[in-house]
Amino acid sequence: MVIISFVFFTALVGILTWLITHKDDHATSTGYFLGGRSLGGVVIAGSLLLTNLSTEQMVGLNGSAYKDGLSVMAWEVGAVVALVFMALFFLPRYLKSGITTVPQLLEERFDHGTQTITTVIFLFAYAGILLPIILYTGARGLSEMVDLQKLTGINNDFLLIASTAAFVGLVGSVYALWGGLRSVAVSDTLNGVGLLTGGMLIVYFGLTKVSDAGSMLDGLQTVIKTNPDRFNSIGGPTQEVPFGTVFTGVFLLNMFYWTTNQQIIQRTFGASNLREGQKGVILCGALKLLGPLYLVLPGIIAYHLYAGDAGMRNDMAYGRLVRDVLPAPLTGFFIAVMVGAILSSFNSALNSACTLFSIGLYQNVFKRDATEQQVVRSGRVFGIIIAIVAVAVAPMLIGQSSIFAYLQKMNGLYFIPIFAVVIMGLLTKRVPPIAAKVGLIAGLLIIATGYFVPIGTKQVTTQLEKPLAQVEPLLKQQGYALVNPNGVTQADENGVAYVTLSFTQDAAKTIAGDLINDYHFLGLVFIGLLVIMLIIGKLAPTAQAWEHQHTGEVDITPWRFAVPGGIALLIAVATIYALFADFSVLG
Repeated sequence: MVIISFVFFTALVGILTWLITHKDDHATSTGYFLGGRSLGGVVIAGSLLLTNLSTEQMVGLNGSAYKDGLSVMAWEVGAVVALVFMALFFLPRYLKSGITTVPQLLEERFDHGTQTITTVIFLFAYAGILLPIILYTGARGLSEMVDLQKLTGINNDFLLIASTAAFVGLVGSVYALWGGLRSVAVSDTLNGVGLLTGGMLIVYFGLTKVSDAGSMLDGLQTVIKTNPDRFNSIGGPTQEVPFGTVFTGVFLLNMFYWTTNQQIIQRTFGASNLREGQKGVILCGALKLLGPLYLVLPGIIAYHLYAGDAGMRNDMAYGRLVRDVLPAPLTGFFIAVMVGAILSSFNSALNSACTLFSIGLYQNVFKRDATEQQVVRSGRVFGIIIAIVAVAVAPMLIGQSSIFAYLQKMNGLYFIPIFAVVIMGLLTKRVPPIAAKVGLIAGLLIIATGYFVPIGTKQVTTQLEKPLAQVEPLLKQQGYALVNPNGVTQADENGVAYVTLSFTQDAAKTIAGDLINDYHFLGLVFIGLLVIMLIIGKLAPTAQAWEHQHTGEVDITPWRFAVPGGIALLIAVATIYALFADFSVLG
């Protein structure tokens, strides 16, 4: 029954997508990369939502909630604030330029060199960070949901993740490379309905499993009463998202992701007009308010059910919950939905990478006289190459303690410098191209230095909760080395053993992380880059002020409810935080 329902729903989405889009224009760059600028508000909202809601969210964010509770909702609720900025500030300017990629805007504002550098940064980030994480979390989630190890007989974790990632990469490539943006957007929307339905079902069945009476409300009360510390929207200083970071690095990463990240905002570039684009972005923001229900609460339910289970890792929690609580027919349906979510993020990122390469490098650098057909074909060829690279990198992520935290940290490498340059370009008129290039390159170098250059070692004391023989291999996998492998340094009043650990050189103290929180570090770098670029602009301003020209390709008449809708969303965000806030954790 699981297999039958999986095959049925997957085939249904594929057939409906083909029926809706098979007559689309896939021969021209506008038709292939922007869906012919024909996307309406509902399709844009659905595509934005599902592109974001892949397994790095479902598996990764619920894994973070398993570890830290409700405070990680900052990624979901904070996204709503960023979407308001997107609808009211960024989108009108993007559509005014009639661009296909964000680097094109930087070429218009600065110069060709800035556009090329930004394109290359995006492509390396997608190939080495985003696409492999999508494949890894997808493979991990599917492995836990259907117990692929037992089903396939593959007992080697690396081989299992690698083969599953290869399968997902192959299917996703077909969607992205031969269907174009509109096929991606339509399949996103169809899968989005299933994903939201399935996500809510996980919550329902999870809470009824917790309840002795089989009641969802009774189960929720039980989880809250048993784990009150897990329902605090305010993150403590030792958690993944300390409250102060909501206003620094976390805010900036959300802003880039929803306003500048090519993978996400490309579907808004395909809007039929500004009104439809703003409707889609605002609607997506309203739907994101529901995000904590299916991206955070299941992780807390999993903590209630599995906390203390031997071998349970954060990124395993969601998959196990799905496998344990859903009836078999619904399990097959939800697996199909999850595969759709994985494919959505993968093929959206792959489509964006192809767009960046074809428009930004192939047409502008390698072959300026390329025909429309050659541009599209170059994107498909490049997509095949980058998909293969992503499949190869994905299994190397095994062993990360929090895949979602790793994703956000690595995103900061390129999010912050690109976002700083985009902001500088849109808000100033005389800052020169050299300032943008310095911002991009200096930002990358500073953040990479802060993340990876060791400046010493440190020792910490941690409770030894399992036999040393079980703990030591896990610690070595995460980069730790035991100072005293043959003994115990101390014990508490109850006789619980403690042992002193020290970081090995590859996990030594760095500027970011130990001396200052990673997200605060990113905030400081962002401000520093803005200051540097402003100083350069003061010392060597351009001779002529930049004027943002309307190309006329898109009607930019705003939606009359965009501003009221944005204000309503901001009020809702503040209300949600206030309802669950307990500031005592900061003291």
